[in-house]
Amino acid sequence: MTSSTALLTDRYELTMLAASLRDGTASRPSVFELFSRRLSGGRRFGVVAGTGRLLSLVRDFRFGDDELRFLRDNRIVDAPAVKYLEEYRFTGSIRGYREGELYFPGSPILTVEGTFADAVVLETLALSVLNHDSAVATAASRMSIAAGERPLAEMGSRRAAEHSAVAAARAAYIAGFGATSNLEAGRRWGIPTMGTAAHSWTLLHDTEEQAFRAQVDSLGAGTTLLVDTYDIRTGVETAIRVAGTGLGGVRIDSGDLPIVAAEVRAQLDELGATETRITVTSDLDEYAIAALAASPVDAYGVGTSVVTGSGYPTASMVYKLVARQDSDGSWVGVAKASADKASHGGRKAAFRTIEDGVAVSETVLVADGFENLDSPAGRTDGRPLQVTFAEGGDIDTAHEGQEGTSSARAHHLRVREELPVRALALSKSDPAIPTVYVDVA
Repeated sequence: MTSSTALLTDRYELTMLAASLRDGTASRPSVFELFSRRLSGGRRFGVVAGTGRLLSLVRDFRFGDDELRFLRDNRIVDAPAVKYLEEYRFTGSIRGYREGELYFPGSPILTVEGTFADAVVLETLALSVLNHDSAVATAASRMSIAAGERPLAEMGSRRAAEHSAVAAARAAYIAGFGATSNLEAGRRWGIPTMGTAAHSWTLLHDTEEQAFRAQVDSLGAGTTLLVDTYDIRTGVETAIRVAGTGLGGVRIDSGDLPIVAAEVRAQLDELGATETRITVTSDLDEYAIAALAASPVDAYGVGTSVVTGSGYPTASMVYKLVARQDSDGSWVGVAKASADKASHGGRKAAFRTIEDGVAVSETVLVADGFENLDSPAGRTDGRPLQVTFAEGGDIDTAHEGQEGTSSARAHHLRVREELPVRALALSKSDPAIPTVYVDVA
């Protein structure tokens, strides 16, 4: 049985719903927008991730008997609201940036259109998914850029909540990682999985040699042996003696990695194991990976840093009402004016201006209503950034599951090539390109 996602919701969404049913504004056509006012950590670009997961969760946003009983028993909303929620099905439309797309401050990442009641209840779910997944994907993309052609594996499941770990593995894969240690992520999203043995395997055996022989007997000489449980130099010598010069790889999980990697490479070459690969996995982040660029490292395994957004576990996105129909049926752009939390009202269309293959700006057209954005006068020569995910409540399944995940990964790697060189630096700075708002009359 499919589990309902309806209570993955903050209470105030349902109290607003109940009040709007009472005063008659629940059916007022509205436009909500999910965006970020700034990029976390002074980063130069963000990566959209989580959209495919969100669409599946919206499909399961249903109030069943258990959910309705909880609302009634705890007097969270009144009887008319419970009756409304009993029949709730999202019937609006969802548009936004493709998963894997780059975003910048003010980018209209997701637009939800429908009645106020239709759209307001999705706020927490949308922010929960996109804030987490986009934070992971942004960090993962920076790591992927720092790694260059060297492969990256995500192995942070033990540093995240069980369901967050699966989501993080998917976000990292979309942003350039090539594999995950998480088997559920492999099953659900089609991500290649990897993993051989931990230090406990070596400690289980009477000697390091016995542990290596047992692993090679089980997995073959192409396996990767963890050589730093005791003395690294001895571990490398034992690994080659046991597996031969055709050993697939050795893994290093401690020490001063640039120095240790150089020493291990030299030792492997002296032993004739010139094709044996070196993987490093010791508390890596994008800065540590960049520092290893000149070292003889063949692959990286990243855990804590990637699943926690490398110090910024949220993308700081918000979900705001930006347009609504007035009582006379005309559209009105609305915006919050609070200090440091202002937003741009109005419905939006977004484009990325590309010159000689390089992104130079994000152009966002703004109008109160719908018609001006669809007219010739409201168009731009940039690359359109928004696609339709749902129309009339019907969700486009192409963005979900393994197919959607694979498509998002391909899209990200493609659009990342548009970034200007300054966007690839890891230091804190302004966004790589400006966001330009154009009001359309």
